[in-house]
Amino acid sequence: MVALLDSIHSPGDIKNLPRSELPNLAREIRQLIVDVVSETGGHLASNLGVVELTIALHYVFDPPQDKIVWDVGHQAYTHKILTGRRDRFHTLRQHGGISGFPRTSENPCDAFSTGHSSTSISAGLGIACAKHLKQERDKVICIIGDGSMTAGLAYEGLNQAGDLDKDLIVILNDNELSISPNVGALSSLLSRTFSSSYLQDWRKDLKEIIRSLPKIGNDAYNLAKRAEESFKALVTPGMLFEAFNFTYFGPIKGHRLDQLIDILTNIKKQNKPILLHVATTKGKGYPPAENNPVYFHGVGCFEVLTGNCIHGGNAPSYTKVFGETMIEMAGENERVIAVTAAMPEGTGLGPFSERYPERFFDVGIAEAHGVTFAGGMAAEGFVPVVAIYSTFLQRAYDQIIHDICLDNLNVVFAVDRGGIVGEDGPTHHGQFDLAYLRSLPNMVVMAPGDGRELRRMLRFAVDHEGPVAVRYPRGGAPNLSDIPGLSGLNGKTDGNDPAVEPPAIVMGKGVVLTEGDDLVIFAVGHSVFESVLAARKLAEEDGIFATVVNCRFIKPIDSNGIASLVRKIPRVITVEEGVLAGGFGSAVLECLADENVTGFRIRRIGIGETFVEHGAKDILRHQYGLDADGIAAAGKQLFTVDTKADTNGE
Repeated sequence: MVALLDSIHSPGDIKNLPRSELPNLAREIRQLIVDVVSETGGHLASNLGVVELTIALHYVFDPPQDKIVWDVGHQAYTHKILTGRRDRFHTLRQHGGISGFPRTSENPCDAFSTGHSSTSISAGLGIACAKHLKQERDKVICIIGDGSMTAGLAYEGLNQAGDLDKDLIVILNDNELSISPNVGALSSLLSRTFSSSYLQDWRKDLKEIIRSLPKIGNDAYNLAKRAEESFKALVTPGMLFEAFNFTYFGPIKGHRLDQLIDILTNIKKQNKPILLHVATTKGKGYPPAENNPVYFHGVGCFEVLTGNCIHGGNAPSYTKVFGETMIEMAGENERVIAVTAAMPEGTGLGPFSERYPERFFDVGIAEAHGVTFAGGMAAEGFVPVVAIYSTFLQRAYDQIIHDICLDNLNVVFAVDRGGIVGEDGPTHHGQFDLAYLRSLPNMVVMAPGDGRELRRMLRFAVDHEGPVAVRYPRGGAPNLSDIPGLSGLNGKTDGNDPAVEPPAIVMGKGVVLTEGDDLVIFAVGHSVFESVLAARKLAEEDGIFATVVNCRFIKPIDSNGIASLVRKIPRVITVEEGVLAGGFGSAVLECLADENVTGFRIRRIGIGETFVEHGAKDILRHQYGLDADGIAAAGKQLFTVDTKADTNGE
């Protein structure tokens, strides 16, 4: 038997299949997604939940002429498979392969590049208005999850869309709401019936007839409208969307292809703002994901048969260290509060929420609100620790400035996933945080070199009066003291061997890890570990001995310590897992300029004027020179060039 997927090579091919074969196609797609994601990692549960919905969309509409806009985009795997990327699907999220999110540069059927939540309605409305100006009649369909509807941006889009009365279809993918069988069946029937074109035309004509009645027309129309609204409110939860001037249909079962195709076909004929409410099951068709959709939302490699994770590495993650430290601090200090934005598990706060539920606040996908909410708590004497991924904290930049820093409030930002994140790509790398945080008055910015240091930095931040950002990477948190031969990297017998516990955190002060007279490496965060490995490589292979400084602080920076070292060792490397423009290396250069240090050579290692693509972290770090090999190569080049210059009398 030939697989149905073998016949689909372009967006229109699905229309050649009889409707009776579409459930079989759905099964093939599910199996392909499970098989590939088990090897590449990715967003599994959300994608399995929208297989039928995506098939129905492509069966009824005509991308790329019709624009399908995915909110967040982590549920677009079926869309990719149906739009000519099936042969490359095995490269999902791999370096040089296809992205795990929609990318306009990857395929014309990806109408809008996404990765953050709640953008689909605003983007879709912009596309719809542009098409109206170009006199194009193509459809625009936005698919947004119920989680994304917690963000204000979604309602801003709804508000304008309803006001403009543009031809826009919004599909609410509801994978949380429990609908009673009777209400669900009734609302599904009503939606499919009321969405038919003849009933919609009849409804419009009846409206005009009632309004034209002498003397009582407007009153009769308002009475009929209220009766219709009351009936809808009785059997559907759609009155909120009707208030935004959207015609609401649903909830409808999201895994019944026949019903989905019927209602989408009816909706396609209408030219007004429409919201279709679809109820789906996350992880549908793969029992481990259905039973544990939170774990399988974003998952690493796993065994298909059991769903068990294939672990890599033994070091505890920074996220785990953070979560454990939060529980410890909360037990010691009743003022410590935890705040997150729909990521209790992802930020390591799940155990905290169970231990201290009254001091745990999940604000939903509403980072801006979460930051200002934390500011309100800080104003009343509490110490909120706001745990948000670096890339998502960008959404609250205005609130950090005006609602936290301006009044110097004691809010701690636990900035998870700082730097290179990996396979999720450019929308998820935390490459901008050091640059956008260090410019803010009153803000202290730190980055730990290992897990032990993260614990100390968090305690320091809670005790500090004013805003503090502690930025740490995704993945394991190995101890610097575990690096073999660390104490011998200076070529001397009295090497500096770091203590079992790192030195206490002192405002603005770093720690010298190795001593050498040939060059000095200033590093922060994960780059400290790589810099120590680079120093070892230089010493063993090239006889070049480097002083490595774990600077700890990006702001305030240790101006006196840095200037003093550079005056003695005028060959300088700065290393940071972030953008060079305005980042840590810039801070070092500013420091040296302010301290009137001259006569040095410097090489800044970081991320240039680019968005980092998706791929494994070790591959990306190597590509940008952020691993031990890259740092060692830069050190060797700097030392060699400087030595040649001295030999030539320069």
